[in-house]
Amino acid sequence: MKILAIAGSSAKKSNNFKLLTFMKKHFTDHDITIESVRGIPLFNENFSGNMPAPVIELATEAEKADAVIIACPEYNHSVSSALKSTIEWLSYELHPLRGKPVMLVGASTYPQGSSRAQTHLRDILNSPGIDAIVFQGDEFLLGNAATAFDDDGAIAAAGTVTFLEKCVAQFAEFVQHFIDEGCSDCTAVENAVAERQEREKSVEKDGEKDEERAVTK
Repeated sequence: MKILAIAGSSAKKSNNFKLLTFMKKHFTDHDITIESVRGIPLFNENFSGNMPAPVIELATEAEKADAVIIACPEYNHSVSSALKSTIEWLSYELHPLRGKPVMLVGASTYPQGSSRAQTHLRDILNSPGIDAIVFQGDEFLLGNAATAFDDDGAIAAAGTVTFLEKCVAQFAEFVQHFIDEGCSDCTAVENAVAERQEREKSVEKDGEKDEERAVTK
């Protein structure tokens, strides 16, 4: 299984990059390619028709992959600006995450891991223009990341590794279903996305009607 793993931090020393590096070494049954958002320019609509080369390269890797894993850092209780900007590129003129199975993991120096950021990232990836198929199984949140790795870059706690193995196994089964059924391009996925978008439009229209009623009262 070919997986693109994206480290969502632009820091030179990134715990999330370290987490993905461990996963690449540990899960040898999968072909994992690691990329970072570092070097991706800030999103700017003025690049219309002339996408920056790093964005095109990342989008190409995502297109070729069976699935994507995003290692999400947390800043100010949310997604890093570098990761958010990268995703904006990937939903502008190129849409490589559409219908693509995506798993979220995250490392943080705080005990709760990147829980808030991952919640926000799920909403972002489900938005129109991105339409990723976000895996809804167990979440992997690596807290206290500064002390979580040993000198060789491996996760020190055996129980944490076991849980990560469970999460990846669940995701691999999920992705394999997409591969076997051709669901990344199938009508069912497209219909599901279309239905969700229609529901969102309906909610917006209902909200507009409520505002009109309030004005006329």
